[in-house]
Amino acid sequence: MKAIAINGSPRKGWNTDLLLQEALKGAADAGAETELIQLSDLIFSGCRSCFACKRAGAETGRCMWNDDLQTVLDKMLSADAVFMGSPIYLGNVSGMMYCLMERLVFSLLSYDDYSKKLFQGKVNSCFFFTMNASKMFANTAYRGVMKQYVNAMKRLGGSSEYYAACDTLQFEDYSKFAAGTFNEAHKRKMREEQFPKDLKAAYDIGFRLITKGK
Repeated sequence: MKAIAINGSPRKGWNTDLLLQEALKGAADAGAETELIQLSDLIFSGCRSCFACKRAGAETGRCMWNDDLQTVLDKMLSADAVFMGSPIYLGNVSGMMYCLMERLVFSLLSYDDYSKKLFQGKVNSCFFFTMNASKMFANTAYRGVMKQYVNAMKRLGGSSEYYAACDTLQFEDYSKFAAGTFNEAHKRKMREEQFPKDLKAAYDIGFRLITKGK
């Protein structure tokens, strides 16, 4: 069994990264080989509209553009479980994660028949979203966006779900930043009381998705 996590946040060791690490710990305890990929370490772009994946007789279901992301996409298609992680920036995933999703989803889309399934495997997935917004705000403003990515990941043939970690701590030292909109005391309380629950949930998801795939 193989599980990979893909961090779409540029901040290593912070909220999104920590959730993905816990998901991988759960997967490892369920018997999976694990790998964490940091998109910020790679050089790649979004879809180049080269249409190589759409040429008659071409290999379908695989992005053909050769850069650092091609190996990541191949690993996703050969995994048993994939954990995606991204902060919410301007109401959507990070630019890095959006580029990955462009490349993944477009190559899995048939221009002959939109309902055609190009990928015949089964990869279970969970998309982890982190955000400064409250859970109430996330459920009203971001639910549609989060479900959009869950639906996109269903093209990998397995179960697809998401988890949102809300009201996250942004900085170690708020005094260094102009962030008067946020209540530091509240943010630290959420970090101490809620974020450990988020980490536990990520671990449980990692364990469950690998167990489900056996």
